[in-house]
Amino acid sequence: MKHIAQNIVPVILASQSSTRIELLHRIKIIPTQIIPADIDETPHLHELPNHLAQRLAYEKAIKVLSQVDKSAVIIGADTVTAIGKTILPKALTHEDVRNCMEMLSGHRHNVYTGLCVIKTDGEQKHIIRKKTVRTIVKFKKLSKEEIDFYCTLDDGLGKAGGCKIAGYTEAFISFISGSHSNVMGLPLFETVNALNSVNYGVYSIPLVNE
Repeated sequence: MKHIAQNIVPVILASQSSTRIELLHRIKIIPTQIIPADIDETPHLHELPNHLAQRLAYEKAIKVLSQVDKSAVIIGADTVTAIGKTILPKALTHEDVRNCMEMLSGHRHNVYTGLCVIKTDGEQKHIIRKKTVRTIVKFKKLSKEEIDFYCTLDDGLGKAGGCKIAGYTEAFISFISGSHSNVMGLPLFETVNALNSVNYGVYSIPLVNE
């Protein structure tokens, strides 16, 4: 018998990411609605990667908030991969993936996920919690053959930095420090804390049989 959380207050995920949906399911939260936030994700001039992740998470949540006219909890998140201050792009093509893998090969990089949780009464009262989480990841030195092989896969397409940790990428990681779920796109420890801090009551949600 599978148990799922029966949400008392509707939860809206401001993202169409299947990975973020899966991660929420891990903490027994089933979004009532999934509303992708269509925003410009272009970094500002000289914007630091951690600031970009937080700004985009906030803008996504605020964009969805403008469409909500009832009590709800909105979760916005954005993940940015960076080497130092250099922000790696979201890989849209296999060539983008190759460029990212060549940059990441043999180096440590940072994965930042900005998290924004907003609880609204549907009118003027909003409680907002923001957090940016950093995870350090190190790739081994990749051979041309390893990069060529990885580029034949679809793992990195549409992903920040051209790689997805829940996939073949894990074979390249020699070191990781910090939250694994953060690298996937939603830091679960911080998400639970943020939800509890807006009185969502993660641990008091009744479970029902599905």
